[in-house]
Amino acid sequence: QVQLVESGGGLVQAGGSLRLSCAASVSDFSINSMEWHRQTPGKQRELVATVTNGGSTNYRASVKGRFTISRDNAKNTVYLQMNSLKPEDTAVYYCRVTATQISSTRTFQYWGQGTQVTVSS
Repeated sequence: QVQLVESGGGLVQAGGSLRLSCAASVSDFSINSMEWHRQTPGKQRELVATVTNGGSTNYRASVKGRFTISRDNAKNTVYLQMNSLKPEDTAVYYCRVTATQISSTRTFQYWGQGTQVTVSS
């Protein structure tokens, strides 16, 4: 089983910074990619950033140059450093982990509980 615990959300003024963390507790799993998604009311959840187990990263266009995704494989933790925040970044942020069960080699995806980020203008 994989359990995800997110932290780091909050209220910040435009131009400010926040750092989100998502720690995975794993048993019999190997973590592959780790992602951050976000969702606002009435809209579909959207992918914000991805980091592979090899460290390759990818970002949606609107956050490039402002957000940085990273991971600590020893701690099974993924981070999202968000700088120069804008009101349109306001959303609930979710981490998602793709993991392979070692005993079965099956792959599963798990979601964190979400953390609110609010950027005031």
